[in-house]
Amino acid sequence: MRTWFEPEEAEEFEAAKDLLIRRCVTWAEEHGRPVDGLLLSAAVDARHESRDGRLAYWDGARIRFFLLRYVPYKVTASRQELDLAPEVLCTYLRYLDVTGLRDPRGATLAEAEEIIVGARAEYAAALDDPTLRGVATFWAHTALGQGVDLTVPGAFERFKRDLDAGRVPYDEQVLDKIMQNRFVNGGISEERAFPQPPVSLPPASELMEAAARSQTVQRLITLAAWAGKDGRALTDAGNLRVADALEVSALLGTGEDQLRVRSATDLPQLNLLLAWAKKLRLTRTSKGRLFRVAKAAPLLRDPQELWRRAFEVLPELGRVVTVPAATWQPEPILAEIFDEILPDVLNSMYGLDEMPVARLEETVWLACQEYFVLDQEEEGLRDLWRREAARDLGRMFEVLSDLRAVELTRGPADPLYASDLDHDDQPLPPDAVERLRTALAEPDLPLVRLTPLGVRGVRDRLLAEGRDAPLIGELATAPPAELLGVLAQHYPPQDAVAELQGWLAWPGHDVEMLLQAVRDCPFRTRVGAMLRVLADALPERRLLHDLRRDPVLGPAVWTQLIDAGEMKPGSLSERENLLMGAENFLSVLELAGPEGLVEQLKRMGGGDAYEFVEAILASGHPDVVGLRELRELVAEPLRKTTRHHPLRLVPTRPPGARGRRKKRKH
Repeated sequence: MRTWFEPEEAEEFEAAKDLLIRRCVTWAEEHGRPVDGLLLSAAVDARHESRDGRLAYWDGARIRFFLLRYVPYKVTASRQELDLAPEVLCTYLRYLDVTGLRDPRGATLAEAEEIIVGARAEYAAALDDPTLRGVATFWAHTALGQGVDLTVPGAFERFKRDLDAGRVPYDEQVLDKIMQNRFVNGGISEERAFPQPPVSLPPASELMEAAARSQTVQRLITLAAWAGKDGRALTDAGNLRVADALEVSALLGTGEDQLRVRSATDLPQLNLLLAWAKKLRLTRTSKGRLFRVAKAAPLLRDPQELWRRAFEVLPELGRVVTVPAATWQPEPILAEIFDEILPDVLNSMYGLDEMPVARLEETVWLACQEYFVLDQEEEGLRDLWRREAARDLGRMFEVLSDLRAVELTRGPADPLYASDLDHDDQPLPPDAVERLRTALAEPDLPLVRLTPLGVRGVRDRLLAEGRDAPLIGELATAPPAELLGVLAQHYPPQDAVAELQGWLAWPGHDVEMLLQAVRDCPFRTRVGAMLRVLADALPERRLLHDLRRDPVLGPAVWTQLIDAGEMKPGSLSERENLLMGAENFLSVLELAGPEGLVEQLKRMGGGDAYEFVEAILASGHPDVVGLRELRELVAEPLRKTTRHHPLRLVPTRPPGARGRRKKRKH
C-alpha cells in the first residue's frame, strides 16, 4: 500500500485510492464513524494533486486548505453531504493512524482533530460563499439548484443545452467574481515538485553559533546600532551623506571606506546592507533621518532568528545585489528575475557537495533566455549579457558567502557534472555544452556548496512551500509502522539505514518493535516494502532467514527470499506453497483491485478460477481483512460466472503478483 505516486502513475494511484477508500469505509462502518465515499475520494485527490503528493501527510496548512479551499472549489454535492466533510476527514485521519499509514512528519491525530474543530465555523462560511467555487463546480451547483440529478446519464448534457438556449437562470455577478478569482489567483492547482533527498544537519547549538559568526548578521547589527535611536542625517535625495557613508563603511569592514565617491549610492555593499536592514525593519527613515527601529531590539539580540529572516528576504533584494554593467543599461538582466533565480539555484545545490559555478552559470543563462526574447538587432549583445548574468551570479554567491549560507572554494569539478553533456536529452544548447566541456576540464575552477546554515535555510523554505524535504534524525521518535512506511517510500537505502539506526539508538526502541509493526500491517504490499527496508538496513542479522518460521510474516518472507534466489521454491511444503500463493493473490488484489484480480484468475485458471480462490480462502493466511475482501469481492463474482471443476493446481505466484519496483529518482 503506497501513499505516494508520481503524477504519471495514474493507474497505480487509482488502484491505491480505491483500496484506501474501500478499506476506510469498511472500518468506519464497523466502528460507527461518519464516512462518505465522495468526500474520502476528495481528501485523497487533494493530497495527490498537491505539491508534495503525500497522501498520508496532513498538517494544519493541508487540513485548512482541504476544508476551506479544495472542497468549496472542487466538490459538488448537496449541502447536507458537504457539511459532513470535517467529520469525514477526522474518520480518514483516524484510519490512517490505526493502520500505521500516517506520515509522522505531519500533525498528530490529536493535533489534527483540534485543527479540524477550530476550522468548522470557517468551513461553513466557505460553503456559504459561492464565489469560492471553481467554474465547473459553479455550473454543477447551478444544475443541482435547478433540480438536475447529476447521477443520471446525460442529465448534465441536457442541462448544458438548456443553458446554451438561455433557459437556465444563474447569478452572473457570482460567475464574474469566480472568473476574476481564477484570473488573479490561477485556481487551486499545484504543480508537483521534485522530491528532495534527505539531508543531515549539525546540532542546533552549532547552527546558532554559525549564525552569530555570520559576517552579514554582525554587519546588520552594527549598522542598526550605528543608526541609533537619534538617527543619522540624510541628503535631500534620501541617501546617507558621503562622510557618514564612509564612516559606517569603515565600521562595517566592507573595504569601501577607501573609495573616492561622489554619493553614498556609489558604495554597493553599503547600499545592500542598508536595503537589507530596511527590509528587515531594523532601520527606518523619517523626517530626513535614518533611525534604528526600537521594536527590532529582540531580533537584533537573536542572531539565529536574524539570520533566518535575512536569508528569507534576500530574494527580494535583487536590484541591490546585482550591479549595472554600464550607465546605458540601468537594470541588470538578472535583477528582474532574481526572486525566482535565487531559490532555483539554491534548490539545485541542495543535498549536493561542491558544484562548479560554471555549471550554474549556464543553467541560469538558459533560464534568463526563457524570460527575455532578444530582438534580431540585439543578437550581438547576447555574449555581453551572458557574461553580465555570470558576473551577477558570482556577486550573488559572494553575498551568500558573507551571510554564511554558501562556501566558496576552488578545485577540480566532480566528473558527475560533465557526465551528461553528451546525452540526447541535454537541455543546454551546443555552444553552452562546449563552454562547459572546456571549463570543467580545468583543474582549478570556482566551486560552491551550501553550508549547514544554508541547508537549513533552503529546507525551511521548501517546507513552507509544502514540499517534502526529509531530515536525517527527524523520525527518531516516530511510531515503528510509520517510520518504516516513510523509509520505504521516501528514503534512498543509505539514508534509510542512517535513519533506522538513529531510531534504534533511541531509548526503549528495538528490532522486535519494528517486526511487530510489520506483523500488524493490514496491507500485504506494504508488509513487503517494510521487510525490504529492515533486511537492507540490518544485513548482519540475516533477518529474512531468521523469520522463515514466523507464523505471520512467513509467506511474505518466503516470497522475498525466493525472489532474491536465496531460497528454492521446492523447499516449501504443500501448505507453505498455498500460503505463499495466498500472499501473492492478496498482493494482486491490492495492486490491481478486485476486477483486475478476477481477470487475471480467469486468464490463468479459466473454469478453475473459483477453485483457486477457494483454496486460498482455506489457506489459513493471517491477513483476515484481505481474505474477507477476497471472499466478497473476488470469490463471489467468480462463483457466479465460472463452472466448478475439481482443483488441479494451486499456483505459488500468479502472473504479475510481484510487479515492478520503480527506480527511485535521486
